[in-house]
Amino acid sequence: EKLLVESGGGLVQPGGSLTLACTASGFTFDDYAIGWFRQVPGKGREGGSCISGSDGSIYYDDSASGRFTISRDKDKNMAWLQMNSLKPEDTAVYYCAAGPVPGTSSSRYNYWGQGTQVTVSS
Repeated sequence: EKLLVESGGGLVQPGGSLTLACTASGFTFDDYAIGWFRQVPGKGREGGSCISGSDGSIYYDDSASGRFTISRDKDKNMAWLQMNSLKPEDTAVYYCAAGPVPGTSSSRYNYWGQGTQVTVSS
């Protein structure tokens, strides 16, 4: 069974930083691209950040570019999303995902974690 487990969410003040972690198991980690997406009630998953398994290529949605950094470590089977300069509109449930093709569209991913809540508020 392929599993992805997110951690590191919580409450952070506007302008602050937070790092989310994704721990993977049940599959060959480097065979899959890893993406981070967020979702608010009533809307789909968006704001993708992606790092490929094949060559480590990185892609960001416009909402993430410049403030978010995605990374991965094959020896640990983990990926991270470093979020800086956080804004209240970044408040959402953040999901880690795995898929065979890299990209910032959520439709490219077929395995998802349970999500972790990030709240940006003073």
